[in-house]
Amino acid sequence: MLTLIFLLVPPGVATCLATLVRPYRRLVGWTSVTCGGVSLVAAGWMALTVVPGRGPGGQSLATGAWHIDPLSALLAVCIAFVALLAAALGPGLSPHDAHDATETRRFHIYMNAFAFTMLTAVTIPNIALMWVAIEATTITSAMAIPLNRTKASVEASWKYLLVCSVGIALAFAGTVLAYFDFVATAGQVHAALNWDVLRTAAPSLHPELLQIAFAFILVGYGTKAGLAPMHTWLPDAHSEAPSPISAMMSGVLLAVAMYAIARWKAVIDASIGPTFTNNMLIGFGLCSVAIGTLSLVIQQHYKRMLAYSSVEHMGLVSIGLGLGPLGVFAAWLHVMNHAVAKSMTFLLAGRILHRFNTTEIARVSGLLRVMPWTGALFAAGGLALVGLPPFGLFVSELLLVQAAIAGQKTWLAALVLVLLLTAFVSLLAHLNRMLYGQPPDGVRVGEDRQWSTMALMLPACVLVALGVVLPSPVSTLIHQCVISLLPR
Repeated sequence: MLTLIFLLVPPGVATCLATLVRPYRRLVGWTSVTCGGVSLVAAGWMALTVVPGRGPGGQSLATGAWHIDPLSALLAVCIAFVALLAAALGPGLSPHDAHDATETRRFHIYMNAFAFTMLTAVTIPNIALMWVAIEATTITSAMAIPLNRTKASVEASWKYLLVCSVGIALAFAGTVLAYFDFVATAGQVHAALNWDVLRTAAPSLHPELLQIAFAFILVGYGTKAGLAPMHTWLPDAHSEAPSPISAMMSGVLLAVAMYAIARWKAVIDASIGPTFTNNMLIGFGLCSVAIGTLSLVIQQHYKRMLAYSSVEHMGLVSIGLGLGPLGVFAAWLHVMNHAVAKSMTFLLAGRILHRFNTTEIARVSGLLRVMPWTGALFAAGGLALVGLPPFGLFVSELLLVQAAIAGQKTWLAALVLVLLLTAFVSLLAHLNRMLYGQPPDGVRVGEDRQWSTMALMLPACVLVALGVVLPSPVSTLIHQCVISLLPR
């Protein structure tokens, strides 16, 4: 219980402080950083606690309305890590910060509220309350998108709200269908809305109705996850939001929606077997990888480039979830790696935007000469996202291809490899234009805020560590996530 308090209460405290303190004080920003650090420590301790579990799927921590298993702990660590990066590298910490005080205060309100809603979504076992928490992530993040109010940012925020609200309504319809079937079959049962209760009762439910329910749930939560063709909100929202918010949206918000899909998949599989859900996940995943990759080829803005890369990577996660135990292992390892790599590259993109005052790839050149450390780290992040060794995404993508081959889907492995090669060539070409050449006139040379540059080296080191040697606790945690989702 104490660990859960230290996980969830700090972002709530930071939100309240940012709301009450007027005008903005730097104390608010440093409180957000401190609270983010406390949440990360609590999430890490929670993950270490569930790893040594003797039972299948590891040990679980249950406290009243809360339930933490290995999958919840894994997502909580990712969310807390990215939220801490966003708080530490966001506005309002330096006395020389040029951001408007009101805008900075709003940033800390919505950023911490956003983190709180995501942490709640992955630690609560009740399907109705999880749906409410995921809907709350839409509201808090949508409010954060137009912090710098422009026509494009307000339009992107409204588009995000409308599209994701339709999606979350479809997810609600699927949830209601499955729950009513459960009530009609099993009657009134204590904690009937909890995952474990639904999963235990799943074999007695009606298969045809559950298939319809999963279709609604996949399309609904898939909209939130950025799966194609429901991804239309993502490029606009991620490119217009402040870079720390983009880092959180792309790095972990999409993963939270995939978490909900994986939880429901375990319930449906217990009733009708995995074939139906696997085929749907592979179909939507392949569509997402294809659309994300082809969009990268023609992209002209580097923040939108990163956004379409997220569509591609969520497609890979979806494919992995449909490829059996090895594929599920690859999917959750990919979620971890993507959270680190994408948050790092979006934060670096914010530094590039601040210096060059443009998001157009054609107008950014000589980045390695203008900002040597930022350029080098941005190149490392780009190479990580295309799956080059020694970065962790290479390992997860390799495991994904192996899972496809092991599942006798050689055609799928070949198609994924072709699309990954296309994404590699496209991203490398865009990076080459930005990193080299003559800097534009009037662009100042030199790095700012050296401590923040050093902070961004941490995600790069994590990516290399996950690519060179997968630590035993991490491997065990992901393995237990896989077991917890398998049919019992």
